[in-house]
Amino acid sequence: MISLFDLFKIGIGPSSSHTVGPMRAAHSFAADLADPAGVAHVQITLLGSLAWTGKGHGTDKAVILGLAGEAPETVDPDQADAIAAAVTTACVLKLGGFHPIKFDPATDIVFDYETPTTRHPNTLEFSARDAAGSILAAERWCSVGGGFVIREDEKPDLGAITETVPYPFANAVDLLRLGEASGLSIAAMMRANEFSLRDPATVLAHADLVLATMMNGIERGMRTTGTLPGGLKITRRAPALHAKMQTDAARNDLAPHEKMDWVSLFAMAVNEENAAGGKIVTAPTNGAAGVIPAVLRYFRDFCPGATHELMRDFLFTATAIGGLFKTNASISGAEVGCQGEVGVAASMAAAGLAAARGATNRQIENAAEIAMEHHLGMTCDPVGGLVQIPCIERNAFGAIKAISAASLAARGDGTHHISLDQVIATMRQTGADMNSKYKETSLGGLAANFIEC
Repeated sequence: MISLFDLFKIGIGPSSSHTVGPMRAAHSFAADLADPAGVAHVQITLLGSLAWTGKGHGTDKAVILGLAGEAPETVDPDQADAIAAAVTTACVLKLGGFHPIKFDPATDIVFDYETPTTRHPNTLEFSARDAAGSILAAERWCSVGGGFVIREDEKPDLGAITETVPYPFANAVDLLRLGEASGLSIAAMMRANEFSLRDPATVLAHADLVLATMMNGIERGMRTTGTLPGGLKITRRAPALHAKMQTDAARNDLAPHEKMDWVSLFAMAVNEENAAGGKIVTAPTNGAAGVIPAVLRYFRDFCPGATHELMRDFLFTATAIGGLFKTNASISGAEVGCQGEVGVAASMAAAGLAAARGATNRQIENAAEIAMEHHLGMTCDPVGGLVQIPCIERNAFGAIKAISAASLAARGDGTHHISLDQVIATMRQTGADMNSKYKETSLGGLAANFIEC
């Protein structure tokens, strides 16, 4: 089963597939070395999308941190740049955090734009050699979206359905059937599944950590000023927007759409934090990390009857929907475009909001379907390889679409012509047909036309 722990990971920005995943892979490679003390040299080769947009996404910094023993969920984002800069300046890296080796990022991290990838567009290769130049270890890893990583030669085990959970499901039809047979909500079934795998207190503690990290990300984003890293020199907009909206509220100068302006602010605040390398939650990816927090904050601040327990239900429901996309399609922008990131996040958020507001299982499935249906075909074309344009504003629109989808579904009875399973299959097919220049390579779309504008 794809778990709450899988889809909602604590990490740092700006990208789950290009930062969090490569850091995990590098950390695992270093940790698994049989004789770290015998290693004299390590080289990393970035291929596919990791090569094309790796510099803008901080992939080089991520692999340095991972090799140095840092993990996404525990690294201090305020120290991450300093750690990578120290390695670059001294050309020395403490492998696994302990064993110093000569390491020059300029030559030992290779951006390979030519070699085709065989399994996934996000592929990286590690090699470790002794002082005589003999290879001690060599591995190729794939960062398959949302911070998930697998070795290139291993079969993925990303939540295969087993008999260990009481409510195993492979698709939305299964999920609805199980709900009808048990009389349970999607959130209740997901809780039972999670509790069968881990101690309930551990599960709820992680859910609460996710919620707290999301809300903290909004708060940091609304108060932190400055310019985002990268060549675009984009000024953070969330603090100024927040100040303007607080002034309008004090004057009682409120537009009819004011709540949606707050939702946009919440989403942009998180994604500006992500773009700056701050601590966020992959939800299900970093590039889409603002959608679910914004909709959760909307529920908490603007919906009557909102409680902490219902916010947990939001997360459990969103996990079920995100698991369907991860199992039957993809959440990787490099594989299927941004429909697999912001589109999936909007679908998860729509389902979560519908559940928290008391919708039936069929209405929840309908909400998820509506949200994704209107993200189909969305390309991933980050300008300059940075998770800034159009990514930050795109999260705001994804959150608003999620709220609209939940509202539309709640006003119906759950009956609709296109099922969530059909939309997921369509998303997968559309991603397969999409030209690679629109899948996180920054070779097409806005990324190619920005200079002309």
